[in-house]
Amino acid sequence: MEPRIQKLQDEFKKQFGDDRDTRLFRAPGRVNLIGEHTDYNEGFVLPAAIDRSILALARPRKDKQVRIYSLDFKNLFEFSLDKIKPVKDSWGNYPMGVAKVLEGEKFKLKGFEAVFQSNVPVGAGLSSSAAIELVNAFIFDAFSELKLDRVKMALLCQKAENEFVGVQCGIMDQFIIALGEKDRALFLDCRDLSYRLVPVPSEKVKLVITNTKVKRSLAGSEYNQRREECNEGVKLLKKNLPKIKSLRDVTPENLVEHQDTLPEIVRKRCTHVVMENDRVTRAVEALTHNNLREFGKLMVESHNSLRDLYQVSCPELDLLVKNALALKGVLGSRMTGAGFGGCTVSLVEEKAVDEFRIKSSRAYRKDTGKVPEFYVCQISDGVGEIK
Repeated sequence: MEPRIQKLQDEFKKQFGDDRDTRLFRAPGRVNLIGEHTDYNEGFVLPAAIDRSILALARPRKDKQVRIYSLDFKNLFEFSLDKIKPVKDSWGNYPMGVAKVLEGEKFKLKGFEAVFQSNVPVGAGLSSSAAIELVNAFIFDAFSELKLDRVKMALLCQKAENEFVGVQCGIMDQFIIALGEKDRALFLDCRDLSYRLVPVPSEKVKLVITNTKVKRSLAGSEYNQRREECNEGVKLLKKNLPKIKSLRDVTPENLVEHQDTLPEIVRKRCTHVVMENDRVTRAVEALTHNNLREFGKLMVESHNSLRDLYQVSCPELDLLVKNALALKGVLGSRMTGAGFGGCTVSLVEEKAVDEFRIKSSRAYRKDTGKVPEFYVCQISDGVGEIK
């Protein structure tokens, strides 16, 4: 952390003259442990905040200007709180979008100047976009004394991404970054936003995130198609189950009874979602009873379902999971995120982490010619100020 803070201080002086009266803020990335493609079906998810983060060194201004410098993009972005309009293909749309929705809530915002630096990899599915939204929301909250509660902050950041940036994301990313806690995963009901924190014993296991280095080029169009197929399933199942509102309301028993009413492809999609919701609740039970082997087994079942029924995996993700499960000390592994590239998450005994990285990397390079990236993570607190 110290070298990162020193870089921020040096750059702040360079950009803004001195670093007096600055404050340090942090927002983590996140990984979803289990519960994939359930969020937009009003189901259950189990994400965790990780110790990869965006840091921001910031201080308030006396005018309505926001001046923010990104160390990663080597770019200064400026806008006035009196004149907020999207800029094509700019990272600045995320902080601007947050300002826009806060002003839409009739909050009076103060300008600020800040330097940002991130070690959350962009495009890996670890939610760098939600992290930049939340850290900006927290800065506005601190400097303008908005006194936002964290659920409200998460919802406003989601609104910024949906309406200003134009990405129709669910609530999970913003929610875990706002409400995450160290050594705890967050069990979230995406229908009513009720949640509880579930302990993950960090002294026994590490989360190892492995980046395929495959760009998720199909994720957008295929994502929309999967949503349509799920909606089609609900429409057809309603004929026999009139009280259901989403796949969240369908039990495994319901699905077995009425599966013949669904076309094959729709049946596959519905089966994944219904059983994935069931797996999330069983995963929470396993963690509550410190049963990491059962939790790992459910991760593998989740991956197999995403591969075979939801069909959002890719050969590189499957290869990483297969290689991981062949190694000692690996309790579970699965793709995480939308799919078609991105990352896997593996539950690895601490003593086995080094061997996992060496052997996984060697096998993946041999079969694909690509060098994977590994992020050995601890579960961290959500967005906040570092005193």
